[in-house]
Amino acid sequence: MSLKLKNWKSLVTIGFVAATLTVVVPQVSSQTQSVSLVGAGASFPAPLYQLWFSEYNKQNPNVQVSYQSVGSGAGVEQFTQGTVDFGASDVAMDDEEIAQVEQGVVLLPMTAGSIVLAYNLPDVQDLKLSRQVYTDILLGNITQWNDPAIAQINPGVQLPDETITVVYRSDGSGTTGVFTKHLSAISPEWQEKVGEGKTVEWPTGVGAKGNEGVTAQILQTEGSIGYIEYGYAKQQDIPVASLENKAGNYVAPTPESAQASLSAVTLPENLRAFISDPEGADSYPIVTYTWILAYEEYDATKGNAFKELINWSLTEGQAYSEELGYIPLPDNVVQKVQASLDTIQIK
Repeated sequence: MSLKLKNWKSLVTIGFVAATLTVVVPQVSSQTQSVSLVGAGASFPAPLYQLWFSEYNKQNPNVQVSYQSVGSGAGVEQFTQGTVDFGASDVAMDDEEIAQVEQGVVLLPMTAGSIVLAYNLPDVQDLKLSRQVYTDILLGNITQWNDPAIAQINPGVQLPDETITVVYRSDGSGTTGVFTKHLSAISPEWQEKVGEGKTVEWPTGVGAKGNEGVTAQILQTEGSIGYIEYGYAKQQDIPVASLENKAGNYVAPTPESAQASLSAVTLPENLRAFISDPEGADSYPIVTYTWILAYEEYDATKGNAFKELINWSLTEGQAYSEELGYIPLPDNVVQKVQASLDTIQIK
């Protein structure tokens, strides 16, 4: 399979520059009639999903896939109500949520990525944040960029005497769920005062909708810092902080450091894994899988198209992941997900 990189206009709402990849593969769909699939959910994987579905349609014009980047909370809700053909979430559905879905649920991890702290300080390109410091920023305990606690771990960096503006997700968000689970794991104060969830009461800052909205808010607000999926920062060339991991090392988000984090966790048979504070000297501390939510049963037309689409995404589609800032699934994980995909019944 050959892969060629060009400029392309992203399908996500803030219109950042991503990458066009041309992949020469044979037609993979056995569909003989037109079918439309509608999905909704997480903004975290939206750039990759949009590209996957666009490329798949080029190879299979009879299959149209529409994906709405509405956030994990809204995606789970629409999926539960049965108003979409599939959902998407950065937090795997729990037993209580699954019990509410009459059609049954099959969880399919599709890719993985890092959640980063991106910031807007024009004269600062390399910033380190300890676990205590970034938690204190988000709690509102540290309010100035030149605070001694930040300066101490960034010797030689000219930190401005400027107020810190925290940017957080205003919508129900799996990215928020993963991020606050990490903060709760490393900080008793955060756990007590804020806790974890797709939505929380943020102690300080301004809200924005979706990874797209938080990215845009950071870009237009000097002195800001916010949590977004790594690919959004990469495509907009926004600086991101190196974070202190469980081993006490400062680690930048890279494909290698994210892979190190994933390797510290074994994906269980139910394909629900939570990586709240990974072990390992080289592990980036905030990494997550992201899931497509499928029903246990589909009609023949949509079901066959959906299964072929997902299988393509798990195989040929993984070649697109790294250029957009995502982590291709290891082969053993792909095999587990394909086994779950095979359990979906066609009626």
